[in-house]
Amino acid sequence: MKKTWIGIAALIITIGAASSLQFFSLPFQSEKEAEIVEPPLIDSLANQVFLYGINVTGLNIVEGTVSKNQTLGSILAPFNVPYQIIDQIAKKSKAIFDVRGIAANKKFTVVTPADSSQAAFFIYEPNPAEYVVFNLDSIDIYKAEKPAEFRTKEAGGIINSNLSSDMTGLGVTYDIIDQFADLYGWSIDFGALQKGDKFKVTYQEKVIDGIVVGVSDIQTAYFEHKGEPYYAIPFEQNGEVTFFDQNGDSFKKAFLRDPLKYSRISSRYSLKRFHPVQKRYKAHLGTDYAAPTGTDIRSVGEGTVVDARYTSANGNYVKIKHNGTYTTQYLHMSKIAKGIKPGARIKQGQVIGYVGSTGLATGPHLCFRFWKNGKQEDWLSEKIPPSEPISSKNKLAFESTKAEYLERLALIRLPGDPERLVAETPKPFAPAKSE
Repeated sequence: MKKTWIGIAALIITIGAASSLQFFSLPFQSEKEAEIVEPPLIDSLANQVFLYGINVTGLNIVEGTVSKNQTLGSILAPFNVPYQIIDQIAKKSKAIFDVRGIAANKKFTVVTPADSSQAAFFIYEPNPAEYVVFNLDSIDIYKAEKPAEFRTKEAGGIINSNLSSDMTGLGVTYDIIDQFADLYGWSIDFGALQKGDKFKVTYQEKVIDGIVVGVSDIQTAYFEHKGEPYYAIPFEQNGEVTFFDQNGDSFKKAFLRDPLKYSRISSRYSLKRFHPVQKRYKAHLGTDYAAPTGTDIRSVGEGTVVDARYTSANGNYVKIKHNGTYTTQYLHMSKIAKGIKPGARIKQGQVIGYVGSTGLATGPHLCFRFWKNGKQEDWLSEKIPPSEPISSKNKLAFESTKAEYLERLALIRLPGDPERLVAETPKPFAPAKSE
């Protein structure tokens, strides 16, 4: 166990720099002393120290990092916590955080009273955004989030290679790239982009302790393909915020464009394709997406599972009926997701399994099949109708919102412009609501 003893005083003093332990303490006032000197309330609060929402004034604090194979018991043993308490904590915490999930290299903190060697609190950080507090006196356990800062980010660039590499080169995360590809998936073929195509996007970063721990959904976006502009303007209609283009047509479709997040199509629908396993020409009535084993496979639309099993040819597969017209099937999964079985109701974008190479497959990929009115069709050639466009009663409100977003997008600079490519804006966007 790697430890750092920390105490907090008016000034933090480091003792024993050569040692692996550092000890500090907080000044402690007895009730009698407090009665003699009664500073103003604001001063009293200012002198108190809080950590993870706990008043640690006058207490000793130990920060450490979980070592390989350490458990709750081995971490708390040096702090004189009885085995009975550790056992109680382990049993009671399962619903909030199972202590068997304590992992190496994660941070922990132990709080001990100044007049006792037995720990009073144990705090564990499962990730940079959350922490779990174990009150070792009251046997109370709760999870909380660290205070976060949200920063609106803007990025703009020109396609030189492909969307993924050009966006990541500007510091845009893969989550935003996936959202961008989903947003424009039915409008633009990302496999046929041209050099000089342009993109702009606005989103928020969630920052904790100076580290970016997550991003929000896209707030607004722009793509220019072959000189044609595609604006994505958020607007609330019928109680739902969705994206519309500059003409008021909805980006939302009944189906996602791809069952995998931004990936490579390795084989298309064909009535005559040389089968790599059977070594003969036969129809390939699906679209293959190459991806690493374990990649999430998501349902392209809402529907009901009609089949989820294994066969020697299809491997692990799931078949979903979306309505009376459309059905989809997902083949060669490494495994089917938990709870995915016949009769299960599925949401658009829900993970239903994971990429694999089961059945007749030479490598990890997803074979995606699509039926329309009972006949298998070429998914990539299908024209899915959009959702309802901006209604006549909302046109004025939409035009006002559009003007605001177009102005903001126009301010995002592209390479060659004097300002930097990724910039911060002072406040997030707020999509207008319909009447």
